[in-house]
This record gives sequence, C-alpha cells and structure tokens, in this order.
Amino acid sequence: MKLAILSANPSLYSTNRLVEAAQKRGHDVDVINHNHCYVGMETNNNNVYLGDHELVDYDAIIPRIGASVTFYGSSIIRQFEVKHVYTTLSSLALVRSRDKLRATQVLAKNDIGIPKTVFAKQPRDVQNLIKTVGGPPLIVKLLEGTQGLGVVLTETKTAAKSVIEAFYGLNANILVQEFIKEAGGSDIRVIVVGGKVIAAYKRQGQEGEFRSNLHRGGEGVKVTLTSKEKKTAIAATKALGLNIAGVDMLRSERGPLVLEVNSSPGFEGVERVTGVDVADQIITFVEKQIERPIVKTKDKVGV
Repeated sequence: MKLAILSANPSLYSTNRLVEAAQKRGHDVDVINHNHCYVGMETNNNNVYLGDHELVDYDAIIPRIGASVTFYGSSIIRQFEVKHVYTTLSSLALVRSRDKLRATQVLAKNDIGIPKTVFAKQPRDVQNLIKTVGGPPLIVKLLEGTQGLGVVLTETKTAAKSVIEAFYGLNANILVQEFIKEAGGSDIRVIVVGGKVIAAYKRQGQEGEFRSNLHRGGEGVKVTLTSKEKKTAIAATKALGLNIAGVDMLRSERGPLVLEVNSSPGFEGVERVTGVDVADQIITFVEKQIERPIVKTKDKVGV
C-alpha cells in the first residue's frame, strides 16, 4: 500500500511509530503536513496539493489532526474523501468528536454513560446549573480545552458560581459536570481500533490533582477492563463514527462514565504501560479495510 500520515510534526512519537509499523509491513509511507496542503475544486475535478505537487495514488490516509486546526484538517480529509481515498478518520467524525458539547449530546442520545452535564449561556442560569449536576464539588470545563487545560474543580457553591460567572464574563463556552468522587482522581484510557478494544490503562493523577492526564504528571498502570467497560468504549466510538479512538472513562458507582473520546489518541503512554503495539494494530486494520472495505451505512446520528 501507499499510505499518507497527515501530521503537522513528523517527529512526534505516534507519527514515528506509525511510519515504523507501516515500513515494517512493507508499505510505502509519507508524512504530510496537512497545514501546508491546499485544495483545488472545480466541476468533476477536486485535488489536494502540497506546494506545486498534486497528492495522488494514495491507498489510504491516517489523519493525526491537532485540536487547534480541526477545521482546516477536516477540510483536507474531506478532499481526500471526495477523491475516494480511504481514511481511518472521516471528516465528519473528526468534527463531531472534537466538539465536546456535540459529542456529549451524541453519547447521551445513544444511552452511553456520561457524568451529569449541563450547558448554558446566560449568567442567570448559574444556580440552576449547579443544582442540575447535584451541587458542588463540580467540574467546569472549557469546550476548547485539551490535555486537562481549561478544566477546573470547584468545591463549594460560592466557588462554582464565581468560576462559572468568570468564564461567562470572558464569553467562553463551558460545560458544567458532576464530580465523580469515587474515581479518586483516576480515569481509564481505552484504545479502540476497528470496533475492538486493543489496550487499556489506568491514569492516576498526582496527590492533590484531580486531573489524571499524563501531560499533567499523572502515572499509568495496566488495567483489566470489565465486560461493561469494553462495551461502553466500543459503543462510544461507534456512536461518534470513529474507527480509531482513545476513550477516557471514569469508574463510578453506577458504572463506566465516558468523559471524552479522542479521535487522535497518542500511543506513547499506552504502549509504554501495556506493551501493546498500537501502531501495528492500526496498520493491520488499514490493510484489512483496503482488502475488504466496511460497508458504510447511512449516518443516523443526527447530531
């Protein structure tokens, strides 16, 4: 196969691992900075360019799109879709999963466990927001935040009211969520490829830190998932239309609760902790799709 990995940084661990895995399996692979690409459109002639070169003859693309360039990255993916090039991440699934509010609505619609979540725009609704999620402590989360940034734990009603009003004063879009105390500052990252759970590990935040992201100093340990946790992770990726995803879940008294579904999960933490060759699993999945493409059904998500 001839593969293209869409990545703005070829030196990233996950990008390098995909290149290694593809080459090891005998494929030609290029790393293309999607931010440097542009599209050309006219009737019955739609192309993707890098400089003065048209990007042609690729069997598949593996997008690794950063959160800050979701809109532009999705437009490049869409152009490859128009050209009937297989992509592990559709433009629709990327946009849907990156919008935290939209993703939460889709998960809730599909009866997937999530923390109680509210969204509003008016300061006058603050008291009702706090009440709806069960009162403090609670989480205030910026819709545009990543890697634990823009996430605030407020432990009192007064603090919650002040933080929410401050974000509104900055004209920021936020979600307010219940705090799952029994999770103990940990969550579970599950890697799903092609509708199968291939690896999982528990991320534990540092003492006094409720955010468990490894980027925030959290530590990872291998974990065995329950049957319900596996089913929840798979259902979440299916609901959002993702072939490859990192599903972040909390263990709660009422079962697994999905916090977020990452459409471009990093491999370094999960490969180091579990020993699973995630990159090889992804390349193997792509091979199978080129040989026997999944029959696409009409999108019924509706959000």
